[in-house]
Amino acid sequence: MLKVPGAMLPLIEFKGVNKTYDNGTKALADVNLKVSRGEFVFIVGASGAGKSTFMRLLTREEAPNSGEIIVNGFKLSKIRHKDIPLLRRTMGIVFQDFRLIPTMNVFENVSFAMRVVGASNREIRRRVSNALTLVGLGGKARSRPSELSGGEQQRVGLARALVNNPTMIIADEPTGNVDPNMSYEIVELLSEINRRGTTIIMVTHEHQLVRDFNRRVVMIENGMVVADNFDGGI
Repeated sequence: MLKVPGAMLPLIEFKGVNKTYDNGTKALADVNLKVSRGEFVFIVGASGAGKSTFMRLLTREEAPNSGEIIVNGFKLSKIRHKDIPLLRRTMGIVFQDFRLIPTMNVFENVSFAMRVVGASNREIRRRVSNALTLVGLGGKARSRPSELSGGEQQRVGLARALVNNPTMIIADEPTGNVDPNMSYEIVELLSEINRRGTTIIMVTHEHQLVRDFNRRVVMIENGMVVADNFDGGI
């Protein structure tokens, strides 16, 4: 595993990153960006601007054509394939479409991430219970996803992202499939998680949410970072 020493380095750093797909689409162009530990950052931009590519590079689903990406000490241009799961264990990922397993109940969906890494049953019970309580679903552990509202399903997704104590949570349009009131509740939950020390990277197209929560905003347009504001301005 190739890691960069130094605890005070940025949690995320993009240095001159370019990404062009095989069909010629230039998705990102000379992106330079630093995110410190404990920040809450909104990533905004129109469809096709490069947000999804940014996220896939961050999780090492894709590799850049040039430039360097460092995430939580991992130098992604040099990372070995077998170390990519170690990188991803430092992240909790929240998806727009929830991605819950319909045949599992809430407890099983959340605990699945812990079982994959070999946690003990005692630790699983403790941490899953804590995560469900934090997201307001302490009484829903035995419910199936089909018995939950969209907002509740997204809360399960948040609990699942939290349960392995990640350094950061990457939320990809987490409010895209919930109603406006629940959108605010989801971002409030992310804000509470952030206050407890977890870095939050949230991709969204909901500009009103961004304005109301007044966090750092990075705007991507035509593959380039065109604005980086620390006052919620877009």
